[in-house]
Amino acid sequence: MKRVVNVAEAKAKLSELLEAALRGEEVVLAKRGKPVAKLVPLTGRKRELGFLSGHVPDSFFEPLPEEELEAWEPTSS
Repeated sequence: MKRVVNVAEAKAKLSELLEAALRGEEVVLAKRGKPVAKLVPLTGRKRELGFLSGHVPDSFFEPLPEEELEAWEPTSS
């Protein structure tokens, strides 16, 4: 069952909504009636960092050349 709750109600009933999510109920948070987020229980699975292979060269951390920095500056209109 899907439950859509506006922000004001969610503030007042946060504990109840968390319990509903833990029971497996789909809780959708809405702002002005438009869905923006969903409450879901955490699975307890830890995220593993470093799962991609590869190497970042030391040159990656060196300052950018002036021409590259200038390319990132906004142009005056």
